Amino acid sequence: MAIPDYQTLMLPVLKLASDGKEHKFSQAVEDLADKFELTTEERNELLPSGSQAVFNNRVGWARSYLKQAGLLSSPRRGFFKITPVGLELLASNPEKINASMLEQYPSFIEFRNRRKDKSADDPDQPITPDEDGASLTPEDALASAYNKLRSALESEVLGAVKESSPSFFERLVVDVLVKMGYGGNRQDAGKALGKSGDGGIDGIINEDRLGLDVIYIQAKRWEGTVSRPEIQKFAGALQGKRARKGVFITTSSFTREAREYASMIDSKIILIDGEHLSRLMAEYNVGVSTVGLYEVKKLDSDYFDNE
Repeated sequence: MAIPDYQTLMLPVLKLASDGKEHKFSQAVEDLADKFELTTEERNELLPSGSQAVFNNRVGWARSYLKQAGLLSSPRRGFFKITPVGLELLASNPEKINASMLEQYPSFIEFRNRRKDKSADDPDQPITPDEDGASLTPEDALASAYNKLRSALESEVLGAVKESSPSFFERLVVDVLVKMGYGGNRQDAGKALGKSGDGGIDGIINEDRLGLDVIYIQAKRWEGTVSRPEIQKFAGALQGKRARKGVFITTSSFTREAREYASMIDSKIILIDGEHLSRLMAEYNVGVSTVGLYEVKKLDSDYFDNE
């Protein structure tokens, strides 16, 4: 199932604490992940920043909101416990708990008013999860905005790549591979690429800086979809060189048959289509530039432990 949003998690978090005992946050995350039958991939899915798992983040916001309403307390760092107010709410057998329901508690209203006052004084102040009417945590909102910007950037990059000349495309491929750690340096890699033209091979590049192994490359600006025969031709060229590894890079895409063939043969051939190439360019800063940086910070609990 999909990872639940933070408001969906509020009632399960409160029920988890209904025994009145202290609960360790990290263990609560595991217990809730089991309850929602999350897959390993869903449990490990990270925010775009890579700083925290998405599910952990949403459980954290659910706990935080319940604390602001006085339904949970923090007896010590990393633990939470239900309060008498929380037990009273559970006794009413609510079907769900969300931010709107929490507005019945004065401490939560005070918390929300503080946030609104800060937002009014500072237009750049991040919104709290539900102030935009959606069940988004601030990290979810940042992730959504980041993904939209990244998608638009990759589309723009791919368009520019398709309009480039064949020689520029070859240099671009060199820059990407070097940024990824192949070929040693740009000068050495540039010497290898674009000069072979031997039996479906456009160039050769070192797999590592010491040249312990090599990778054969096919780099083509294609208009149509690359089909199986083109991959077969490249695989045959690799066999003629007794080569084990190859990369086929194109500005277009590959047919399903082409991908299936590449996955079945003994030689290891990596297929990189235009969309994949644009993602690599964005990731390794080839043909893109940084226009702004936003730091997301959190409380340093260790600092306060030394009080």
